[in-house]
Amino acid sequence: MCGIFGIITKKPRAEVTEAVTLATQTLAHRGPDDHGIEFICDARAGVTAAFSHHRLAILDLSHAGHQPMCDGVTGNWITYNGEVFNFRDVRKKLEQRGVSFHSESDTEVLLKGYGMLGHAAIADWRGMFALGFWNARERELSLVRDRFGIKPIYYYRDDANFIFASEVRSLLATGFVPRKLSRAALESYLAYGSVQQPLTIIENIYAVLPGHILKYKDGKITENPYWELCADFIPQQNGDEDEISEEISELLLEAVRLRLVSDVPVGVFLSGGIDSSSVVALMRRATTTEIKSFSVYFKEQDFSEQLYAEQVARHYGTDHSSILVTEDEILARLPAALRAMDQPSIDGINTYVVSEATARAGLKVAVSGLGGDEVFAGYGFFRTVARDEQLRLKVKNVPAGLRRAAATAINTLATSHRAHKLTSLLRSDHLGEPSVRLHRQLFTEEQRQEFFSANGGPFHDHLLLDRWTGRQITKCSQADPINQASALELGGYLGNTLLRDTDAMSMAHSLEVRVPLIDHKLVERMLDLPGPMKLRERGPKWMLVHAARDLPREIVDRPKRGFEIPFKHWLLGALRERVERSLRSAELTEILQADAMQRTWRSFLAGRVTWSRVWSLHVLGEWIKFNI
Repeated sequence: MCGIFGIITKKPRAEVTEAVTLATQTLAHRGPDDHGIEFICDARAGVTAAFSHHRLAILDLSHAGHQPMCDGVTGNWITYNGEVFNFRDVRKKLEQRGVSFHSESDTEVLLKGYGMLGHAAIADWRGMFALGFWNARERELSLVRDRFGIKPIYYYRDDANFIFASEVRSLLATGFVPRKLSRAALESYLAYGSVQQPLTIIENIYAVLPGHILKYKDGKITENPYWELCADFIPQQNGDEDEISEEISELLLEAVRLRLVSDVPVGVFLSGGIDSSSVVALMRRATTTEIKSFSVYFKEQDFSEQLYAEQVARHYGTDHSSILVTEDEILARLPAALRAMDQPSIDGINTYVVSEATARAGLKVAVSGLGGDEVFAGYGFFRTVARDEQLRLKVKNVPAGLRRAAATAINTLATSHRAHKLTSLLRSDHLGEPSVRLHRQLFTEEQRQEFFSANGGPFHDHLLLDRWTGRQITKCSQADPINQASALELGGYLGNTLLRDTDAMSMAHSLEVRVPLIDHKLVERMLDLPGPMKLRERGPKWMLVHAARDLPREIVDRPKRGFEIPFKHWLLGALRERVERSLRSAELTEILQADAMQRTWRSFLAGRVTWSRVWSLHVLGEWIKFNI
C-alpha cells in the first residue's frame, strides 16, 4: 500500500520542484519503506510532468519494486497504490504474449499489462488499486481506480496544472489549490456524515469515480467506466439454495485466499460479529500458518465485545490480542485521529484505534470483514425496505400541498429522528430516489437548510453529484428492493464513508487493510440472486455463516451491533466542554448558522437527536481548523 502523486503542468521544472517535494512529503505515513520522485517529461517537450511515490513494501520487498516505475521498452511510467492479488496469474498470461519481467512485484505486471492492452487489461485484475499511468508515445495520462473505490485518487485542474494524489491534503500542500470549502460538499456532508463522491470538501478537487478511467491529454479530461456496479435486471435463482450457497462459499474462500497473498505477515481485525468472525473462519480454512487477530474493547460494557472476540479466537486458534482502550486514552488520541482524516467524517475513529494496535504489533497488513452487511443484506432496514418502497411510491403520487400538511401534523405529534425523516420524505422534492437513501440521512433536507444563509452553492458541483447519484439509481432501478438497497449501499455508504475512512485511518499507521467480502466476483454473483433469498429464516447473513462452516452459535444468534465507541457517554461528560467550545468557534460559525448549531446541541442534551449529529459538527470544525 502506498501514496501516489503526479502533476502535468505548463510551468518549467524549476517552478514546480518544491511543490512536488512538499506534496510527496505529506504521503510519507502511507509508505515509509521507500520513496521516489521522477520528472518524466519536461517543458522542452511542451509540458512538465512528474510522478512521485511513497512505498509500503508488501510484495517484492527488494528495490526492484521501487516506484515510480518505468518500462524500459516503451518509456511508459506508473505510480501505483494498492494490490492486485492475482497478479501472478495475470503475469503468466502476459508472458505467453512475449512480455518479460524484471521484478516479482504486481506493479510491473500492471505497468506492462496496461501499456500493452489499455483498459482491457483491467478485466483480469482482482484487488484494490489506484494508479497514474503515463503513456510516453501518446503523451497521455490515465488515472485508474478500482471497482469499489477501495483505494482513493483525487485530482485538481486549472489553466496551468493537472494534479492528482492519494489524498486531498497532498493536493493542498502544493500551494496551487485554493483552500476553499465546497458549498455543495458541505451540504453533502451534513446529509450523510461524509462528502459524497465525486465531490470533496475542497472546491474544484474531485475524486476519480470507482470503476472509472480518467484520461488527461492536451488540457482535456475524459472519464468513463470500465466496470459498473449493476443490479438492473430480474435475477434468476438457477439452482436450489443449497447448491447456490455452496457456490457462494467457494467464491468467499477464494476471495479470502487471494487476500492472503503477501511477502509479509497478514493479520485480521476481529470484533466478534458475524462478518469478522466469518473472515477468521475462512482464513483458517485457507491457511495452516499462524493467524494474528486484533480487537479493542472498552470498560463500558454496553460497548465491549471482548468476550465474543476472544471466544472466536479460541475456537479458531488465532494468536489474539485484546486491547483495552480507556476513556482517557482515546480522548488523548482524539486530536491525532481527527488530524488523520483526509476529509471530515462522522466515522473512522474506531478504525484508527484498531489500526494503531495492529501496527504496534509489527504488522503491515490486516484483513477486515467490511462489506458483509452490504453484500449479505445484514442491516436491519433490509427487512423493511420493500415496505418502505411501497410507502415512497404511494407518497410520490400525493400532491405536494397535502404531503406538507401531513408532515406538519406528524411533526406536532412526534419528535423522534425517524419521524423527522418521515416528514422530510413527505416534504421532499426528490421522491424519485429509492427510500434506502433516507436511512442514511444525518440531517434532513429541512434541517440542512437551517445551517446555511440564503446564498446557494456552486451549481456545477451539484450537477456533478446529481449526475453520479442518478446513474447509480438508474443502474439498479429494475432490481427488487433488497438488491437495489444492496447496490446503493455498496456505491453509497460503503464507498463514501466506510472504505474512505478505513483507508485514511489505517494508512495513518502505515497499515494496509484488505476487504475480501467485496471481491467483485463475489458481489456480482450475490447481486444475481433474488433479494428475498438472502433473508431466509435460516438466520442473519445465512450464506456467509454457511461459508464459515462452524461459527459458534453465540456469535450467530446474538443481537447485531457494530464496533462502536461510546461517544454519547463522552459527549455528555469528558468531551462536553470541548464540543461546546467547538460549536462556538470561528471555524464553524463563519460557514454555518450559530443558532442552528446550538439548537442541535440542545436537542442532543434533551435526548431528541443522536450523538452523531453533534459529533459531525465538531469533526467538521476540527478538520477546518487543521486544514484550512
